Amino acid sequence: MHVNCDSSSLKAELKQELLSISQAMEQSLLALDQEEGCLLGTFDHIRSRFSRLETVAASFYLQCYLAPYTEKYIDLTIAVQHLAEKRQGALIVIERDDSLAEHLQAGIPIGAVLSYSLLESIFFPGSPLHDGAVYVRDNQIVSAANVLPLSHIAVGEKKLGTRHRAALGLSEQSDALVIVVSEETGKASFAMQGRLYPITKPA
Repeated sequence: MHVNCDSSSLKAELKQELLSISQAMEQSLLALDQEEGCLLGTFDHIRSRFSRLETVAASFYLQCYLAPYTEKYIDLTIAVQHLAEKRQGALIVIERDDSLAEHLQAGIPIGAVLSYSLLESIFFPGSPLHDGAVYVRDNQIVSAANVLPLSHIAVGEKKLGTRHRAALGLSEQSDALVIVVSEETGKASFAMQGRLYPITKPA
């Protein structure tokens, strides 16, 4: 499905990051031609800008991918930011076109309108519902403490935790978008079509 995201403020921010990186690289080329000092510090700066660019891009596309399927994507974004800042682990499944009934091991029915405060309370440490995934359809939290299929793929040299493997596992078997927050690092990512994309840097 094509999504028009031209109105997103994140698009302007994404453009600005790309322009900034482009300008830094052009200045590096000029400095190299004129043999003006060592560029290693400049490369380190450019690398950090690329990291920032990746995060902005992921947030932009996350918003685009969610908007057609839930009006509550802003609540989702706020909840993920808060959970990442507090390093509270979370796993949130957003149903898109594919039915997820055959892929989820059903958890506890919720049947409530999605809000960031409700999501944060579900994933509060010690909550009886904080383990497992929250299942979102349209603007509703359908259920919590759902069990997802685990992926067996490796990502680089890092061993993935259970939440990340579950996020990837469901995204390999359906078109669902799955958001995961690591309690170890505070890093938030989303999985789609068997790949992980960072949303926030570690707090």
